[in-house]
Amino acid sequence: MNFSHRESHDSPEINLIPLIDVLLVILIFLAATTSFSRQTQLRIALPQAQAEAIDNATIVQLDISPEGLYALGGHALDIRSDEDLAQHLQSALAEHPDATLRVAADAQTRHAAVVRALEAARLAHVERIQFLTQTRP
Repeated sequence: MNFSHRESHDSPEINLIPLIDVLLVILIFLAATTSFSRQTQLRIALPQAQAEAIDNATIVQLDISPEGLYALGGHALDIRSDEDLAQHLQSALAEHPDATLRVAADAQTRHAAVVRALEAARLAHVERIQFLTQTRP
């Protein structure tokens, strides 16, 4: 019986085969998932629009400042709720029931102020709404 311990002076070696197997699996996974990341595009036919001459006599203009303050026909309004603005719109449109509401909002106006004006127009039963825009040079 040989009870002597032989010391091994073998250097540890790195087995590359499992490493290559793992890398191949990762490559296969990446190749399979990238084929599903195509971006889909919708084909939309946009409607055509033509400008018409606007009768300025039937326009009621609502101005909205960057701070969210409202002015109707050049007069500042003290608005506390959508119903207050709707009452002002109804009284302005009472003289001309077929009038168009023109909304002129500053570029820095918060979206909530414009939506509030649209909600007030809905409550006032406004049928025609226009938004003023600027053309880019």
